Amino acid sequence: KTLSGGESFKAALALALGLADVVQQYAGGVSLETMFIDEGFGTLDPESLDQAIEALIEVQSSGRLVGIISHVPELKERIDARLEVTASQTGSRTQFQFLN
Repeated sequence: KTLSGGESFKAALALALGLADVVQQYAGGVSLETMFIDEGFGTLDPESLDQAIEALIEVQSSGRLVGIISHVPELKERIDARLEVTASQTGSRTQFQFLN
């Protein structure tokens, strides 16, 4: 009850990453290769956002797929491959974006 929105998000992210590692180590062959993070990034200050992105990039570099669902513009600059969804009155449009 005493944590801010950003602090709650950081705690939840740390728990999710740690739990995924523990499950893989002790669950007898269970492999968690994909993780989706839904929102929460908008509650972070710039330094915390950098820390969260760096942690997820490190997870990705270990071979896992990390999906991020967010509206935070700063994430667009840091994520190399994105599926962008644009809503309109006639429906939604999707487009893959790949940065070099």
